[in-house]
Amino acid sequence: MSNTKFTKLIATALCFAVLTGPLVLTSCKKNENTGTKAADYGSFGSDIAREIASKFPDRKPYSEGETATGAYIAGKIRELGYTPEIQTFEKEEVGSSANYIVKVPGTGFYCRQDDGTYQVEHRVAVIGAHYDSAMLPDYAPKEEEKKEEEKPADPDATPTERPKYVYDGISDNASGTACVLTAMKAFKEYKDIAYDVWFVFFGAGTDDQAGAEAFCASLKGEELYSIDVMYDIDSLYAGDKVYASSGFKSLNTNQKYEMRRKLYQAYDVCFANPLYTNYRFDLCYNESGLKFDVNGDGYKDIFNEIPNTISDYKPFDDRGIVIVYFESYDYNYTDLEKMKETKNLNLQDFGGKVRRTPSDCTYFLDSLLVTEDIDRNEDGEIDCTGDRLQIRVNCVAFIVIEALLKGSDKGMTPAQYEAFKIESTKQTYFTESSETST
Repeated sequence: MSNTKFTKLIATALCFAVLTGPLVLTSCKKNENTGTKAADYGSFGSDIAREIASKFPDRKPYSEGETATGAYIAGKIRELGYTPEIQTFEKEEVGSSANYIVKVPGTGFYCRQDDGTYQVEHRVAVIGAHYDSAMLPDYAPKEEEKKEEEKPADPDATPTERPKYVYDGISDNASGTACVLTAMKAFKEYKDIAYDVWFVFFGAGTDDQAGAEAFCASLKGEELYSIDVMYDIDSLYAGDKVYASSGFKSLNTNQKYEMRRKLYQAYDVCFANPLYTNYRFDLCYNESGLKFDVNGDGYKDIFNEIPNTISDYKPFDDRGIVIVYFESYDYNYTDLEKMKETKNLNLQDFGGKVRRTPSDCTYFLDSLLVTEDIDRNEDGEIDCTGDRLQIRVNCVAFIVIEALLKGSDKGMTPAQYEAFKIESTKQTYFTESSETST
């Protein structure tokens, strides 16, 4: 068969596989009920976020509170039926921290080899968040104030009896941690996922992404190469909108689409499902359009679809791995210096910044951001919760897991490969029949 005919055959078969693949994969959910709403995970994740913030408000990197939070996460992982791998790392003269890792094998992808044959290769998707939390030094209480400041708030106290803020990191990053656990729970309802999925809870994220760096540094060359994408989930609660962004490596013009395709797939999932209809949830992207040298290479870049925040994605992005970063923020500004998490007038004590400031406080944020549940058709049943935290945790978890079904650029899922073989057989038959007739 000529190269031209073979190329056409591959293109036709892949087109057929891509069109039919999502239908096959979507039907792989166990106990699928067409009446079940997308991202309908209840308060599982938001309850965990509030519990982490309540039980472990002081979870600075390398602290006892961070260690206790890690043990709590390990317990939740076991409750979901997984066994966590605990990866410890140290910072000299400071202390130790740990990453909690769950690796779930997938079916693999059929990847084309140099000789034209196809072999199963395992590609990896990482879903991660840091679980530590710490105020910036400018806001941290002085030594003599710590005892009073770090006392847990009395939930029965009236607002006049308690301080305006008691920092507990509900947004940064109890929300992201809870979202990854929600994704793990939702993931159990899917089968025959082609990706190997690694769920990772990073320690010491607020110390220059120390946990994510330790994790990446521990991977051998082949393991790093096998990672197709890293989904990083951070600070979902307090910002005005939820954004998804790609990494700074995607600024390379020759790699832009390749490095941003997973980002676009996340948008596709959001827009293909009734998340806005059901929950008023929307996934935004930075479209500020500012032009400046973003990555320091001496050339002006367009500040679109990349974040203004550094988080656990950085060690992956630095190594050329595709990343999709979820956060709550507000990029609707024409001045980079003015960009912040929120324009909410009640959240301006720290200039619209919430993460790592005293305003990252559960009872304070809940008092502003939790609204009444919604009964749209007035039938006596709640159609949508008024809990922003629950909505965002659930919708982002849903988007990440569903995005896995989009497959890999490196190969075909088993379902796509079967469709490819069927189409190949048809093409071969018609080609041979045509040549015989001629």
